[in-house]
Amino acid sequence: MAKRGIIIVAGGAGNRMGASLPKQFLMLGNMPILGRTINRMAEALPAAEIVVVLPKQHIDLWHNLSARFDIAPHRVTEGGAERFHSVKNGIAALSPEVQTIAVHDGVRPLVSKKLIIKLMLAAEESTAVIPVVAPTDSFRILSQEDSSIIDRSQLRMVHTPQVFDADTLRAAYNQPYSATFTDDASVVEAAGGKITLVEGERNNIKITTPEDIIIAQAILNSEDETQL
Repeated sequence: MAKRGIIIVAGGAGNRMGASLPKQFLMLGNMPILGRTINRMAEALPAAEIVVVLPKQHIDLWHNLSARFDIAPHRVTEGGAERFHSVKNGIAALSPEVQTIAVHDGVRPLVSKKLIIKLMLAAEESTAVIPVVAPTDSFRILSQEDSSIIDRSQLRMVHTPQVFDADTLRAAYNQPYSATFTDDASVVEAAGGKITLVEGERNNIKITTPEDIIIAQAILNSEDETQL
């Protein structure tokens, strides 16, 4: 079986959360958000290498916090100025033998094992696979004087984990940084890669605001009830 690697990017400062701790270290149920994210990925891919990318100033904090909980084995590496540089450092921290790499947001702790495996299987047929969800809201685009409606059937919200052939991702991250890079798929696309879309999950939310914690807890409670 091809060796798999996971990069979990957890570089957010959490300004929108308004908490004293960065959002990835806040509790969701009985586990820090980042710990729950690590465990979700490890449950789906138990043999994969896991590298967590953190700002330098948060590494000791995470080591101290994670030691108090039952969190799957992982390595920690230092992030960079932008997400691009953090992912690049994460790639460098993985073993050269890794052939498939999943890149995931540290504050998406509710991704399901089913979706992770689905993405990995799709990546066996494609070099770049990303989960997307159709929006339910209406959208308008602004001009200098006016606004106009956008056909939402043509739009998709992009989530993580995004899964790539390792050589494709390594080569893409050898190009210079651009402010136009919004995620790993955009980096690969700029290097000439083709992106394959896979249906994602609405529950795979990114925790950014205090309201998101409430929603995430409700989803978690629903999952627990389903398993009873």
